Amino acid sequence: MVRTPLTPEEHERGERLGRLLREARGDRSMVEVAAEAGVSAETLRKIETGRAPTPAFFTVAALSRVLGLSMDDLITHCTLLPTA
Repeated sequence: MVRTPLTPEEHERGERLGRLLREARGDRSMVEVAAEAGVSAETLRKIETGRAPTPAFFTVAALSRVLGLSMDDLITHCTLLPTA
């Protein structure tokens, strides 16, 4: 399967998601949050650093639940608004 290259906007959205999750994690360890969400610490690290800009929906949903973020929070902080 050949993957279509991501657009700059998709990369930016992934970086925004990573920043939001990192901020929401605060002082909690990456290992603790990842374990509670049922994902590997490496997966969380890749998402937080933008190296995995398009994580699976259920991964994001699990991390959001653990971090107390709603899907509305994700949309508000991660969606690029069109410019005029």
